[in-house]
Amino acid sequence: MSQDATATNGERTEHRTNGLIGRRRFVQSAVSTAALGTSGLASASASGREASGSGACGGFPPESLTKWGPSVTLGDGEARTFTTTTTSGTTPIHGVLVGRAALQGLPSAADLADCGGYDDKYGPGGLATTIHGKRSLEFFVPFPDAEGTSITFLGLNWNPGGHPPPGVYGVPHFDIHFHALPMATVDAIEGLRRASHDVPAARIPEGFSRAPDPNVGGPAVVTDMGEHLVNRNASEFDGEPFTNALIWGVHDADDDGVAELSFVEPMVTRAYLTGLSGTDERPVPQAQDAHGTGPWPRTYSVRDVPTRDAIAITVQGFDGD
Repeated sequence: MSQDATATNGERTEHRTNGLIGRRRFVQSAVSTAALGTSGLASASASGREASGSGACGGFPPESLTKWGPSVTLGDGEARTFTTTTTSGTTPIHGVLVGRAALQGLPSAADLADCGGYDDKYGPGGLATTIHGKRSLEFFVPFPDAEGTSITFLGLNWNPGGHPPPGVYGVPHFDIHFHALPMATVDAIEGLRRASHDVPAARIPEGFSRAPDPNVGGPAVVTDMGEHLVNRNASEFDGEPFTNALIWGVHDADDDGVAELSFVEPMVTRAYLTGLSGTDERPVPQAQDAHGTGPWPRTYSVRDVPTRDAIAITVQGFDGD
């Protein structure tokens, strides 16, 4: 086992590397509750209000209720996972804190075409790879505490050229996957290929549908992700510019021919994050049949955290609040 250490906002975070899978390495971290600054912003949800606190001793994420995962290098800054509990010890919030410096100096598609400058996706430097047929910078980052929810780890992608469908999601943006499957399972997903599994209607969240890909002649399985479900009623499918959207994902992990919910994915453009102030909280539509993969979050938020000079993207409301 090898280990290294990365300094983040004045604190030291260990990255322990173990569990080789092929030539790829998983990064696990010693969790920390050290302070990274405070903010007075409050979420609109009950769980967010309870966790956000107020005044000099509060803020989001609240210091005493937050554990931090490892940080990764993104653009000129960093992104870091965290898990926050409420004062009652329930309703965890999973999130990633993206420093505003990370929105600058991001690699272009041409930069990503040369993978020599990047580590693997389990390390702090990320991996340049082909996702959705486009160049993408990809990270797999664990959460410090994933107990009691469906969420296992974060899949973070920077897409400098966007991705299909053209004219909808073809602008520079981040895909922020809150995965429910183990890292090794997601790592083994290969695409682009036509999905051979079925997805029962009861397992498709309200308002969402399977998305045929003309490149494969039907619903597609995407590398390191799975099949994506889209909301065709979303404004970006009606000619409005894409800024902040939600995607659901499914995957047939047990090869029984039927897929289960496997990730929930906020997608946010760089331009939207750059201009964000306050908190933008939105619902996460639910499926009738989660088939043992829940509980899933009921809302997600994109929140300006000015005193940390950062943005937090979170999922919350696992108990229905």
